[in-house]
This record gives sequence, structure tokens and C-alpha cells, in this order.
Amino acid sequence: MVQRRNLFSINYAIVDYQSASDLVIEKAKKNQSFGVTALAVHGLIESVWDNNLAQQVNKIDLIVPDGQPIRWALNSFYKVDLQDRVYGPILTLHVLEKADRKNLKVYLYGSKSVTLEKLQAFINKNYPGVQICGIHVDRFREATPEEDEADIKKINDSGAHIVLVGRGCPRQERWVANHLGKVNAAMLAVGAAFDFYAGTVKQAPKWMQNNGLEWLFRLIQEPGRLWKRYLTTNSYFIYLFLKQKLGLSKYVQTKTNN
Repeated sequence: MVQRRNLFSINYAIVDYQSASDLVIEKAKKNQSFGVTALAVHGLIESVWDNNLAQQVNKIDLIVPDGQPIRWALNSFYKVDLQDRVYGPILTLHVLEKADRKNLKVYLYGSKSVTLEKLQAFINKNYPGVQICGIHVDRFREATPEEDEADIKKINDSGAHIVLVGRGCPRQERWVANHLGKVNAAMLAVGAAFDFYAGTVKQAPKWMQNNGLEWLFRLIQEPGRLWKRYLTTNSYFIYLFLKQKLGLSKYVQTKTNN
């Protein structure tokens, strides 16, 4: 049974890499429709600002605490003793390692063709027991109903056990939420994992990751694209944290299990 705690409207699962990846593999082996997202501060605050997005995100079966600030906040409010965040790219490796041992089929959905080709090569080299059963290059727009129906059929006909979804936040979360009960596989919204393991984007040094400074590394890499995101979302996260810590928040802290 997975424990969940509400943080600023989103029901985070209290899990670690081991328990989260075990659950994904359990569902994947059964070809059970199951949604996972690794939601960091950016996705959380976007959900706070957009109630429709929050409702969609909360439909996802497993929302893991990606990002050290998320972990720190959950530990502060709930004393859940999370020892580490559950970072999407690292969770992806745990899932691939276990899928490799089970010879499971993996489908890659999203991103550019060059990124997908390099990601497939990375998986083939490091996890030879994993069968890449399909690749879908992102249209960088939402599919028409006819296109979406064809996408679903293609994924299900491939026999995929796991669909790795790299469309960027929050597009990937919306996609996973909208395909629950339609795609017969475990769907993981893992975002930057595609670029990291394809080698098209550098990861932050470990010390920056551990100290919650990965946003700064990414900002230095892509200042023009990311400065507004981090200025607004990080600042608002701090505001909400302090407001709740002082007992002034409208967000109700609830305990849920599933």
C-alpha cells in the first residue's frame, strides 16, 4: 500500500527508487494501464496555478517526489523521513534495469528523432534484455482524435509493457493522465531523461543535485528559455512553503493511502 501526502494540492507518493520501480514493473508485467510522473517544483507550481492541470495530475497513479525541495517540504510538513528524492532520470534507470532482467518491451514516446535514435542506442547498449518495440517522434502539438486513436492502437499492438514519455512538463503529465485506461502499459512521464541519456543535454554535477541546485545548472545551460520559469515557480514555491509553515495556507494537509 502506497502512502500519499498532499503538497500544495498534489498527492505525492511516499516512495523511494526501489519501491517505485518495483511497482512499475509489477504493473508492466501485467500490461496494466498505469501512470507515473516524477513531478518537481515546476510541475507542482504549474498545477497550483492551473486547477484543471492539478486534477489531471492527480489522476496519475504514482506521483513521485522529484526534486530536493519537494522532499524537504514533505519531510518538514509530514515527518515522512524521505532519504532522497525520486528523480525521473534515475527512476528511469531503475525501471530499465529491472525491465532488462524481465525482458520487457519498452516504447519511446516524444522528443525529436535524433534524440530518440541516441536514446535507443543507449538502452540497447546498457540494457540488452529490453526490447524497444516502438518509437514515436513528438508532433510538438496535440494529436487529433484520429491521430490519437492510431497512436494508442500502435502502442497496444506493439505489446509494450512500459511507455517512456518525454514530452516536457506539463504536456507529458497531461498525456499520461489522458491515456489511463487506453494504453495497456505502465506510462512514465520522465521528461529530461530522454535528453540526458541521449547525450543531447548535460546533467548537473551530483553535488548540485544533492543540494537542490540542479535548476541553477540548467538555467546556466539555457538561460533564455528557463529564466522566467525558475524565477516565478521557485519563488512561488518558497512563498507557499513559508505560508504553510506559518499556518496561513489554504492548502489542507491530508493523509491518503492507496
